[in-house]
Amino acid sequence: MTDELRRVAVLSDVHGVLPALEAVLAEPEVAAADRIVLTGDITAGPQPAEVVDLLRAQADRVLWLSGNADRELVEYRRGERDEIPDPIAPYAATALRADQIDFLATLPKTLTLSIHGLGKVLFCHATPRDDEEVVLVDSRPARWTEVLGGLDEDIRTIVCGHTHMPYIRLAQGRLIINPGSIGMPYGRPGAHWCLLGPGTDLRVTPYDIPAAIARLVRESGYPEISEWADYFLNARASDTEALETFGPRDGRA
Repeated sequence: MTDELRRVAVLSDVHGVLPALEAVLAEPEVAAADRIVLTGDITAGPQPAEVVDLLRAQADRVLWLSGNADRELVEYRRGERDEIPDPIAPYAATALRADQIDFLATLPKTLTLSIHGLGKVLFCHATPRDDEEVVLVDSRPARWTEVLGGLDEDIRTIVCGHTHMPYIRLAQGRLIINPGSIGMPYGRPGAHWCLLGPGTDLRVTPYDIPAAIARLVRESGYPEISEWADYFLNARASDTEALETFGPRDGRA
């Protein structure tokens, strides 16, 4: 854990959408932040190599975590799995260079930082114990007790991603923050992120979505890129639909 930081920008679930990432990195408060934390699922999308290169160019300002999708791309490229459920993921895995695969394989699953006003903050992709578990804004108290079990008492704030919908809530006396998704938002368009310190500020960066879709069609080699970009960049999946889809994975009936 580093010394106390005053401002931290959290970017989650970029999913290889370079125009959305560029828009967020251009935000003055992101540029001025002490650190940028990536809470996983950085690469499974239409421009994974370009996204990795842009983020690595930020050098030590960026702190990386692996998400389940990043892990799956590494496993696929290394012959440790034959398929990935996400249709775009095999394309993304082959679009990454070997050095990028090796880099992604080194990423940790959790990170702890001390942030002014928030104390000791734990960052993860899905939950502190698993990179693809589902917890939601309306998850039951018993579910939070289950997934937060065993954490140190002095961790009072947890930042997670994975479900692509921003929220802030209390659970088991801890503040839970999900910044939403940069590249594949559910519920409303825009690139979603958050700013931490001394409080918690959920942000959304608007950008030119028609231009971004046209750019992805020109620059990405994914065969279904036009349909993919229209669906995800325009956030055609509503938050209600996403909650209904994720609900069974949250352990509810």
